[in-house]
Amino acid sequence: MKLTALAAASLLSLGASAACVPGGGSGTVTLGNTATTVPDRVLADCSTVDGRIADEQAWGSQAAFLAHVSSVTLALQQQGALSAAERVRLLTAARSSNIGAQLTVKLIAINDFHGNIKPFEGSSSNPGVARLATRIKALKAANPLHAVVSAGDLIGASPLTSALFKDEPTIEAMNRIGIDFNAVGNHEFDEGRAELLRMKHGGNHPSDPYSGLGLPVDKRADGQFAGAKFDFLAANVTDAATGRTLFPAYGVKDFLGTKVAFVGMTLEGTPSIVSPAGVAGLSFADEADTVNALIPQLEAEGIKSVVVLIHEGGSAVNGTGGCPSISGAIVGIVNRLDPRVDLVISGHTHQAYNCMVAKRDGSLVRVTSSGQYARNLGDIDLTLNTSTKDVVSTSATILNTGTTSTAEDPALTDLVAHYSNLSVGPASRVIGKITAAISRSSNAAGESALGDVIADAQLAATRSASTGQAVVAFMNPGGIRADLPFNAGGLVTYGNAFTVQPFGNSLVTMTVSGAQIKTLLESQFANCLGQTGFDRILQVSAGFSYSWSASAACGAKVSNIAINGMPVDPLASYRITVNSFLADGGDAFAVLTQGSQRLGGEVDTDAFEKYLQANPSGVAPGPMNRITRTN
Repeated sequence: MKLTALAAASLLSLGASAACVPGGGSGTVTLGNTATTVPDRVLADCSTVDGRIADEQAWGSQAAFLAHVSSVTLALQQQGALSAAERVRLLTAARSSNIGAQLTVKLIAINDFHGNIKPFEGSSSNPGVARLATRIKALKAANPLHAVVSAGDLIGASPLTSALFKDEPTIEAMNRIGIDFNAVGNHEFDEGRAELLRMKHGGNHPSDPYSGLGLPVDKRADGQFAGAKFDFLAANVTDAATGRTLFPAYGVKDFLGTKVAFVGMTLEGTPSIVSPAGVAGLSFADEADTVNALIPQLEAEGIKSVVVLIHEGGSAVNGTGGCPSISGAIVGIVNRLDPRVDLVISGHTHQAYNCMVAKRDGSLVRVTSSGQYARNLGDIDLTLNTSTKDVVSTSATILNTGTTSTAEDPALTDLVAHYSNLSVGPASRVIGKITAAISRSSNAAGESALGDVIADAQLAATRSASTGQAVVAFMNPGGIRADLPFNAGGLVTYGNAFTVQPFGNSLVTMTVSGAQIKTLLESQFANCLGQTGFDRILQVSAGFSYSWSASAACGAKVSNIAINGMPVDPLASYRITVNSFLADGGDAFAVLTQGSQRLGGEVDTDAFEKYLQANPSGVAPGPMNRITRTN
């Protein structure tokens, strides 16, 4: 609201405890961009005419604003503060001002947070949840009409400070921040349906001793984990037995009479990148088909403004500062969307972009993603037509959250400190030594130094007669979440190892044929499986080698497969080790479900710890010479 110069000067000179002096002002009342000839003036209660009209606040409709102006000016006329002629001029200006015809709503978006509540855990670029909260609070203050949303992977594959406590700290932090909706991502399913439902509905984990250790203020009345106070959305995830969605398909927020629907979902391919056992009995539908089928239902409810929160994405050239080009799975999905979709907030690829992409009818829709780990957040404005209830326009900026430049919100620091202190003991325990930093970055063949070391550790854990008699171990690259840093003296802590492998997978040794090993290796290439995205080159243990060609035909890309220098016989049987995620066919390696004579082993981090302890002088980075790419 505006205050005349005379009124402001009067209030400043009189001080807060003194009475103001009612009277005329030096300016005139302006309604929006419409000037009037009515002098502004200080009223008996020290407000002003312009301030009473409150034209600068949000109005849900023109009718609501006109009714308000009529009521205020009538009261002022009756008090003798306005003449009848002045009231008429103000009413006329209000009608022509267009105030209330449109409404601006702010959406604050994150994606792929992955439990990064503690600052700098895993990377100096990670600001932590308290700094994220500061930025969100400021954006909320900029517009009281707002919604805070997440496009999935809020939890899962998290650093130790959240993961050790079953990601309960992240849910509690988001409760404090006050987010509205989280569209489930693939990592929400890492520990299965039952655990995901617990994340929403609360209650302590039935067996994990680190569950339920939150601060009293974050717990429910019985002292147990409270669960999420915000909605999980899963429009395309249904229970195959009942046909019902696992979580609501969409959530709705009403902004002064104009409703906005948020349709949330994960990528259709989720079952191929999580443990199949964790999603057993669930069906994952096509993303575009799911949204399009909901549009008539939303319109029947009088909802014309539709935002899609989807855990699928792409990559863009200069995405944060413009978007000359974008590629990836999200493009094909958006190209098939109903024209009535107004905004797409995406995730999964950990990229930051702000792009315009064509929908089914060729019209453009804004598609955003805010990167990863709370390093960025989306500041998005929707302009709504309060008459038609539809979105008129969108604008967006991908903001940097900031690390040392952004203060931590004290409303979150106690929560982070609480869990950080609880995790000090487990995290700081030294489990071995390395001779240099070991990177997960891969060479042209797809092999990494850390992948070599992890595969060697898994082979060592399952090579004996009592543990499985494995001759080779395979490790999925997506299960290696961070580099292994070289600390003072090369000491490796449990926290370091956990950050590298946070999923808690157990080892499985099985018997497969040489032909099945060939099929396994041929399944590494995304285009041969009809998938988008990156190839998934399995990391292999010492003694195993092969070559592959990018240009060769599908099914014939892999050659020269050998174990200890001897060619693998398609008809012979071999004992191999993989983690439980791969053993269930994860990452689309379905052939591993055919393995026989299975023997369960220890947890992957325990195997890694024993491998370090068996090499007390220190483990060196892997040689990265086991896989050869020929072109």
